[in-house]
Amino acid sequence: MKDAQPRPDPRTGADEDRTVSTREFLRLFTALMLPMFLAAIDQTLLATATPAIAADLGGLRDASWIALGYLLAVTITVPTYGRLGDRYGRRDLLLVALGVFAAGSIACALSQSMLQLVLARVLQGLGGGGLMVMSQALIGELVPPRERPRFQAYFASIFTLSSVAGPVLGGLIVGQVGWRWLFAANLPLVLLATGLVLRLPRGVKYPDSGGVDDRTGMLLFALAASASLVWLTFGGHRFDWLSPTSAALASAALLLCAWLYRRERRLAQPFLPIEILRIRGVLDMTITIACFAACLFATIFFLPIYLQLGYGSSANESGLLLLPLTLGLVIGSTLTGRIVYRTRRPSATPPIGLGIAAASLALLGVTPPEPWLIGVLGLACGLGLGGIMPSAQVIIQQLSGRRKLGAGAATLGLARVIGASLGTAGFGAISFALLQGTDIDAMLHGAAGDRARLVDGFHIGFLAIASLALAGALHARRLPDVRL
Repeated sequence: MKDAQPRPDPRTGADEDRTVSTREFLRLFTALMLPMFLAAIDQTLLATATPAIAADLGGLRDASWIALGYLLAVTITVPTYGRLGDRYGRRDLLLVALGVFAAGSIACALSQSMLQLVLARVLQGLGGGGLMVMSQALIGELVPPRERPRFQAYFASIFTLSSVAGPVLGGLIVGQVGWRWLFAANLPLVLLATGLVLRLPRGVKYPDSGGVDDRTGMLLFALAASASLVWLTFGGHRFDWLSPTSAALASAALLLCAWLYRRERRLAQPFLPIEILRIRGVLDMTITIACFAACLFATIFFLPIYLQLGYGSSANESGLLLLPLTLGLVIGSTLTGRIVYRTRRPSATPPIGLGIAAASLALLGVTPPEPWLIGVLGLACGLGLGGIMPSAQVIIQQLSGRRKLGAGAATLGLARVIGASLGTAGFGAISFALLQGTDIDAMLHGAAGDRARLVDGFHIGFLAIASLALAGALHARRLPDVRL
């Protein structure tokens, strides 16, 4: 009958044949766009503001903890939000995350010392960990499978634009009104986001979802993540990779990870969503996302440095040369969403996108640092990387099913954070290890240096992340042929 309601998909609970109206689309997009924007931009917003913060509060030696404290808190809380969202409702958990994020932003704006700011950033990260995860899970809960690629493409564009624009916006705000406004500006955005999210349906709760009561698993994961990220972030900078400190941290991280894995796999309802990884295709999708994030964030962080040191461009010029990469990311996300929406086959695009990215990054590793050439290769790299996130979210939502949408989103979120950390730390370790004896700080301030040696070091770094992109493409080829 014409007026009969379509039958819901038993795996997702969504109506497969229902079409989302323009009004529904705008309501959901505006409600979830702001939390995603806040989550993404806060990871890179302070990149250009750190010197001004250190000049005001002191403690330049510890300024890296401004970013590390936030990253640690996000990493630790991502799986927690996924589990709690499945049990208590994803919309309500998103509101909790917004509240904690706002409290952390207020504390950051009012900080009077570096220690206070670092602790406030940890509090902010405890909220930030739920913004992206719960937003992605709500898309899977409220949008039919066929319509998800359209939504994921737009939200992936928001994520990539926010990540790349963070350093630019941070520099402008610090230069005009001061660094405290970087945090104060979050408050009206959080209030607006809260009002819009409250208009969404409360959704379905699954009180029997596991993992929430595994407090030992939570503690082990927090300790393992902290040790791993401190080692990756400070290795080669605060201590040598082969030093006793490095060996102690790496050993502690490995032992904690092994203990955590052995414990979690034996529990019926573990904290980490290990049961998601047992579903065919989820592990390959997780590795693919980790490789994607490693390539994206390593390119964003190190391409401007490469241009300034290798070609002698100014900070503004190197920032402008990131625009082709940004444009490619947006175009790639949009095109992928449309392709998947029409073909209903999200598994076909990730291997192609990562293959294009691998070729572009490999060419960056063998060509001279000419601005026009880097712009062209950046555009191609962005086109390739832009095609990953929209498909990945749709695939993981289909594979995990409606009951585990939060755990599935948390799995990808955790893979993204770990991949970003590995990519940036690994690129820096490889490139700077080849530049021993070169005064990089002096070159940043205009002093002459061995530019040829520096270019060679960065070329090795680009070739290394090109190999990661290729590894991601090979794993993406093993994904099951998901049909929407």
